[in-house]
Amino acid sequence: MNRASLFVPCYVDTLYPEAATAMVGVLERLGVDLDFPEGQTCCGQMHVNSGYQAEVRPLVRRFVDVFADADTIVAPSASCVATVRHVYPQMAERSGDAGLIDAVAAVVPRVREFTEFLIDDLEVDDVGAYFPHAVAYHPTCHALRLLGIGDRPERLLRHVAGLRLIPMPRAESCCGFGGTFAVKNAEVSAAMLADKVADVLQAGVEAVVAADESCLMHIGGGLSRQRTGVRTVHLAEVLASTQDRPWTPPEARA
Repeated sequence: MNRASLFVPCYVDTLYPEAATAMVGVLERLGVDLDFPEGQTCCGQMHVNSGYQAEVRPLVRRFVDVFADADTIVAPSASCVATVRHVYPQMAERSGDAGLIDAVAAVVPRVREFTEFLIDDLEVDDVGAYFPHAVAYHPTCHALRLLGIGDRPERLLRHVAGLRLIPMPRAESCCGFGGTFAVKNAEVSAAMLADKVADVLQAGVEAVVAADESCLMHIGGGLSRQRTGVRTVHLAEVLASTQDRPWTPPEARA
């Protein structure tokens, strides 16, 4: 039996718990034995983005301690997985702490983004999902450029019954969020978002799907303010949807 520990980023836990719940639903459907280490907390991505890299070290140490015994660590967030895989080794080296360096080296290779785990570890591209909507896929920057997850999300989407995957113009262009970038460079961020929203509308879809709620939050805000009617949906929610338990928009949920 496949075993995995859930890594649920703080912003997902606080703002978008439905993405984590959907991931759990998909993995349980596939027979994965899951556990949730309750001692986990923020991975430190916000600190790194803001220039407080030294302050990340206690979070690095906490992460490797909490997940030390995990077989595989799975998260519904490409940006947080990228932080752990790419930033943690750098932070450990800079600390000069041999124990931390070894602990990071042992844990980091076991961290997976959700679609990586499905395609590479479970060797599954059809999870039995049903989502009768026209969608566009937004490849987030961390997923595309740092993790290199390639077409894994699209492979999964193409096997979803009823789903129509519509190409989006300039799909690989950044949405403009970038964590604290959107706050520090608000005008540039807003201009990038305007381009992304225009591309979504040109695609003529009902929903935008991505593997990061942070980017979906940014894109969703732009779509909502213009009252476009286009929704944002995390990939895990699409894959969790079935004919017996179809996805429902947030305002229709009890």
